[in-house]
Amino acid sequence: MVAIIPTLRDGDTVLRPIRVRDARALETELIESRAWLRPWEATSPSAPLRWDTKGAIRGLLAQARAGNGLPFVIETEGRLAGQLNVSGMTYGSLASATIGYWVGAGFAGRGLTPTAVALATDHVFFTAGLHRMEICIRPENAPSLRVVEKLGFRYEGLRRRYIHINGDWRDHFCFALTVEEVPQGVLQRWKAGRVDARAAAIPELDLIAARRGIALPPPR
Repeated sequence: MVAIIPTLRDGDTVLRPIRVRDARALETELIESRAWLRPWEATSPSAPLRWDTKGAIRGLLAQARAGNGLPFVIETEGRLAGQLNVSGMTYGSLASATIGYWVGAGFAGRGLTPTAVALATDHVFFTAGLHRMEICIRPENAPSLRVVEKLGFRYEGLRRRYIHINGDWRDHFCFALTVEEVPQGVLQRWKAGRVDARAAAIPELDLIAARRGIALPPPR
């Protein structure tokens, strides 16, 4: 099943399909926002970080052709602001997917990320027909934790050494929504002020465990 990548918009926030010719603009934004983005940057445990933006885009488009992903760029006022990728799209009895995203430093704090996440989640639920959306966030990433709080994603737990980020395996807090929880849609619920921010509350024991994990040296 080929995943059709739509163009989604709300006000000045636009999600559109990523294109290979976006590589230069993405590289420019990544370089300009290097200090802002590097702590959250996915890396490989078996290879050094290298810039191959065109290759990465082609890989994302191949996943879309296989029906496993929806790769977008985030735009505002005609400017490229970042990326959002729906990955791990699984149908059948699981019917689930995962969202990852970034925006450049100059676009932070403007509501782009929660709007983009809400647009993509609503599309996955009400057009693609999936049942569950997951977001996993490093415990130190306060801006992203604020996104799930704004949108009412429900906290599900701490995953130890879950994703290789910025050169090491990192703990993540995981959050999710199911379509039954948002019959009116994620975006509409947020705009209507009906989000219960307590859904994203992290238990104190998990906060303590995450802090201890952060303090531990990497294994030798």
